[in-house]
Amino acid sequence: MADWRLEGPYMKNCNCDPGCPCDFNANPTHGSCEGMAAMIVEQGHFDEVNLDGVKWAFKYWWPGALHEGHGAGQPILDASMSPEQMEAMGAILSGQNGGTFYGILSEIIDTFHDPVIADIDIDIDVEKRRARCAVGDALETSTEPIGTIGEESEYSIQVKIPGGFEYDEAEIAMATVLKGSGPIAFDHERSHSSLAHVARHPGN
Repeated sequence: MADWRLEGPYMKNCNCDPGCPCDFNANPTHGSCEGMAAMIVEQGHFDEVNLDGVKWAFKYWWPGALHEGHGAGQPILDASMSPEQMEAMGAILSGQNGGTFYGILSEIIDTFHDPVIADIDIDIDVEKRRARCAVGDALETSTEPIGTIGEESEYSIQVKIPGGFEYDEAEIAMATVLKGSGPIAFDHERSHSSLAHVARHPGN
């Protein structure tokens, strides 16, 4: 098994109401689950392949609760990656090189669509609870803080899951835009967003 590590800011936007029920072992708000995840790798490697600065995204869909499986996924790899980096990220995202998060995804996704290779325009500010990710016609999403009703202040809401397979602590915000096209297509607004700093490796 390869020695690898991915560390940096991470975002997940889905069609559920803010406060994703999946974090609490509950059913998706609307029955099915669809959306995206993305990461900016500030520090990373796959054996001898340097992954610093790599950007990736992933579109997904499940017909019901995630643990019931039968989902579909489509990786998106930034076009600026070298062939070696693309091969390394494909090996990591497949879940075949360890890592609890990616390993679980590989078990609950039945259909992996061909990856999209395109420029990824992404920015994630976990502390300010703001993010965006755009990939040509394939994906567009934007995250903003959840505001208080009748006031101009913003909530700061955290979910802490010590030892969680996706993250240990995340800022909860709102996906004001969530659009995807192609084999996994969706169009939502005012839905859930999680922003977190994560560090993943074969052991977690």
